Amino acid sequence: MPSTLRFAPTPIAMAWKGPGLPHETVAVPQIHFNAGDALVEVEYATICGSDIHTTSGHRSAAPPLVLGHEQVGRVVAATPEAALHDGTSLAVGDRVVWTVTVSCGDCGTCNRGLPQKCEKILKYGHERIGRGWELNGGFATHVHVKAGSGITRVPEGIPAAILAPVSCATATAAAALRAATGRGPIAGATVVVSGAGMVGLSIIAMAVAAGAKVVALDPAPERRAMALKFGAVLALDPMAGDAADALVAAELGDPLVVFEASGAPAAVKSAIDSLGIGGIAVLVGSVSPGPEVGIDPEAIIRGLKSIVGVHNYTADDLATAVDFMSLNWNKMPFADLVGPRFFLHELDKALAIAKTGADVRVGIQPERTTG
Repeated sequence: MPSTLRFAPTPIAMAWKGPGLPHETVAVPQIHFNAGDALVEVEYATICGSDIHTTSGHRSAAPPLVLGHEQVGRVVAATPEAALHDGTSLAVGDRVVWTVTVSCGDCGTCNRGLPQKCEKILKYGHERIGRGWELNGGFATHVHVKAGSGITRVPEGIPAAILAPVSCATATAAAALRAATGRGPIAGATVVVSGAGMVGLSIIAMAVAAGAKVVALDPAPERRAMALKFGAVLALDPMAGDAADALVAAELGDPLVVFEASGAPAAVKSAIDSLGIGGIAVLVGSVSPGPEVGIDPEAIIRGLKSIVGVHNYTADDLATAVDFMSLNWNKMPFADLVGPRFFLHELDKALAIAKTGADVRVGIQPERTTG
């Protein structure tokens, strides 16, 4: 049976009303729970590139909505049926992250093992505010986490600013690594990561931890420098010359896997063309409409090449990302990827800073938290 609960102080969310318009504060005095639902008080959230695209009018979205899908928080209320992704009961006080998607678990796509593309999918930070699910994005004091979300408990000792992006960039990287290792481990293999933004750097970190020899491609010198800090053996400017010649000169050979995280059409084609025998191109960055990319089917057939697309991720991928971060957050420079912090009422100012193109996540912290 659905239940309605009141909380004090009243949860609030920042409602986006459309491109060029300031956010408005919305109070949500009642939470309408269904079986499996929980309420999480947000400890910290970060601004993702998709939030910037939405507020800039470059991504279709129906306002009003509560943006934000990268956050960490603490459970303040939960129905008896609420559970972690592994089936363990969810408890008040648990520090958690959760998947960007809510899946039904019963449709044909879910039954094929693709819950991240559920036929009835809902996405945090992407849905119009609706009655019964007003707190559906991370730019709020609380998030109403619905049944069908993959919830993972996180360690207490990891800084919140580092944990918040785990539910987007790091989990996406985990999904990309899973797609790449279906034929076997990448330890000792040459792996190329094209695009060294947040997702690309997360892929670099995971591939390095898996024992791969990672080459980063990015035209921005500061991103190439960061890729080297994360363990890449080589960081090249794809606009400056032939990356293939550089791989030969470094005695790295043809790549077994190329992760394309930039979305640039030329980079997508180069990723596919550069693969060695049995290589895999994992496409992660092309999430917006763009021109078609020509491929050579004979080269793909004779080279036994594979092309895999990764979009969203599963609850298991999020758990993998949390496990990885638990082991590596203080061994790799993840703290360098999060930048200035703003309070929730300063969200428009924070978005303006994020839109300047800085290669760090801008943080949002509610004025009141349980931690």
